[in-house]
Parts: sequence; C-alpha cells; structure tokens
Amino acid sequence: MKITVRKGDTFSYYSQLFGLPLQLLLDSNRETDPDQLLPGSTVLIPGYFHQKITIKKGDSLHSLARRYNVPLDGLFLMNQQVSAQLLEEGMVVNVPERAVNRVVSAGVPYDFTLLKNDLQRLCSLYPFIRSDCFGQSVLNKELFQLKWGRGPKKVHMNASFHANEWITTGIMMVFLNDYLLALTNNVPIRGINMLSLYEQTTLSAVPMVDPDGVDLVLHGPPDTEPYRSLVKTLNKQNPDFKDWKANIRGVDLNNQLPARWEIEKARKPAEPAPRDYPGDYPLSEPEARAMANLTIDENFHRVIALHTQGQEFYWGFEKEEPDEAEKIAEEFQRVSGYKAVRYVDSYAGYKDWFIQEFRRPGFTIELGIGVNPLPLSQFQQIYQNTLGIFLASLYM
Repeated sequence: MKITVRKGDTFSYYSQLFGLPLQLLLDSNRETDPDQLLPGSTVLIPGYFHQKITIKKGDSLHSLARRYNVPLDGLFLMNQQVSAQLLEEGMVVNVPERAVNRVVSAGVPYDFTLLKNDLQRLCSLYPFIRSDCFGQSVLNKELFQLKWGRGPKKVHMNASFHANEWITTGIMMVFLNDYLLALTNNVPIRGINMLSLYEQTTLSAVPMVDPDGVDLVLHGPPDTEPYRSLVKTLNKQNPDFKDWKANIRGVDLNNQLPARWEIEKARKPAEPAPRDYPGDYPLSEPEARAMANLTIDENFHRVIALHTQGQEFYWGFEKEEPDEAEKIAEEFQRVSGYKAVRYVDSYAGYKDWFIQEFRRPGFTIELGIGVNPLPLSQFQQIYQNTLGIFLASLYM
C-alpha cells in the first residue's frame, strides 16, 4: 500500500499507526532515507491493501474508522485531499485494510503462470521481499528467487526439481505466505515469533526449479519445436505425462550435480528419458547450472530441497555432512513425524553436491506418500507435517 508523506511524519509513527515492526517499514523502503522523509514523497506500507469505500448518508471518517477498525489518522493520511467536514454522499474515500488472509493459491494444480501471478501478489503486498530472476529454463522461463530477513544465517529452500512433484511448489508458497502474514500481523506460528526469525535468519526460496517440466506434466507438450516432438517421442506418444520427472530435454535435474555424478551416469538411462537420465555431463542443463551458481553466489549455510514422496528425509552424503546436521535431522523428525535417513544409494543430487562442496547441512525432504504426482487431497496433511520442518530450518 502506498501513502503520501505529510509534514512531521516518521517511520516510527507509521509503525505505531499501522501496528507494524519498524524494521519491516525500513526494509520496504530501502531507497528512502528514514531521517529525510520529505512531505509529498511516497512510502510503502507492507501487509496492507487499500480499498475504496463510497460514502453513504450519515458517514464520517470517525464512523468509518470504527466500522472498519482502522486508526482515524490512517484515514486522514490516505485521504489528504478530502475534507472531513465536507464528506458528501457518493464520494469515494480510501480505507487501509490489513491483509489477514493468504493471497497465494492453495491446494490447486500449480503451474508456472500461477507461480508468476502469486509471486507478483506477494511482492506487491510485502515490499520488503527481494525478488530476482537468477536464470532461465530451456524454454526461457524465469527461475525466481525470493529473499527476506536480516540475519547472518542463510537458509535456502527449493521445490519442483522434478516435474511431476509440482505439489511441492504449492506447499512452499503457502508456507511463504503464512510466514509473511504472521510477520506483519505479529502472531506466532506454533508458538514461534516470526519477527525473531526475520531478525536472525535470511531466507532464500526458489519455488520452481523446473518450470518447463511442470507445465509439461500439467498441460502437455509445448508448442515450441524441437521440444514438442522430442517429449512426445520420449514419452512413447503417450499423451499423459504424469510420470515425467525430467526437464523439457529429458534430463533429470536432480541427477545433474557434480557429486559422484559418474556413478549415476553408469547406471541410469544412457539417453534422454522422462526420468533419471543424468545428462551428457554435469550441469549440462541451464536450470541445474543456475541453481549451482546461485548457491555459490549466495553462500547458503543450509539447504532444504522439497521432493515427493515417502514421508522421510535424507541428510547425509558420503560421511561429509557436518556434526550439526544430525541435531537438525533429529529436530526435523520430531516436528514432522517423517523418518530421518542418513544415507541412500543415490548421487548427483542437489543436496549431495551442497554437502560435498560446502560441508554444511543439506536435506532432501520427501513429502507425502503414494504415487507421483501426489493427489491434492493430501495437500493439507503434507503442509501440516512439513510446516515444522520449515520453521525448524529457520530457528535452529
């Protein structure tokens, strides 16, 4: 929500007026000198919409403040061109409205278009979010990262490395929205103060690593050649792509990282396929390269990759994981009920590479149980199980 600064206004006053942490206001207006708020300039208020209300007979700004449970000066601030003594029936005034409900979509098939729309809503409503495009897919779809928080500890989460695991994107987006709601409404999640997490941890989130593959599973082949013909051939002309895990070139992005990649190369498909083909060489695919480069550039302290399915998570790699990973794994298991598994016969994954390269905690979380793509009927249960892991990854 945008407001126009009046003479004498300060960020501290806006914090009190709208019931928001001062730091969120400052972070939402990073280009503004807090000691030089100029009358007539524009300031962003996070966590608020503005709605337009048509004046009815007998209305006043005082009655509107009571009716909509907003501070009276908030109405004066948002209607500086309106005289409180000259309100007339039919006039339109602006009323600040605090966001108390999610704006992202929950429990629906989650494709790339929906992701872009929801990201736009989040970034508009919560301008302290830093959003950037750090790479592109084979079909030139943007790979988005969201970041917020001020802490020195950097925690990264990603979803939809595999195309038919698109439910993981929806789960992540709901958590991000719930975190932001709790933060701006000053309410805890499971007893945890979200402002404390904001102050101690910087969160990075990549909600969809494989947008081409996700759209293929949900909507069928793209119009673009040669990929339209390629995926039809690789899928043996089956119009149902529900078993497709790879990117649009038939390369499994979670078999692409240089962490004993040669083992996977020797035992997995030798050519592009709907799943498991590790590529001709590590990081051959733009999505995998972008993820590796992002991780190096951001220097994360721990990473969590969301996958499906199995109701378990993996946290070790070749005995190269640090000692602290075990304590985190124990907490993840406690808060989620998911089984902690240290080693599995699998290599070249994102979490494997992260542990190998940085000697820091990395986790692959296998959400839900059943056959991929998991049914949306599991969405709420998966979210409740995973919520504890999301929170623990930030507070531990």
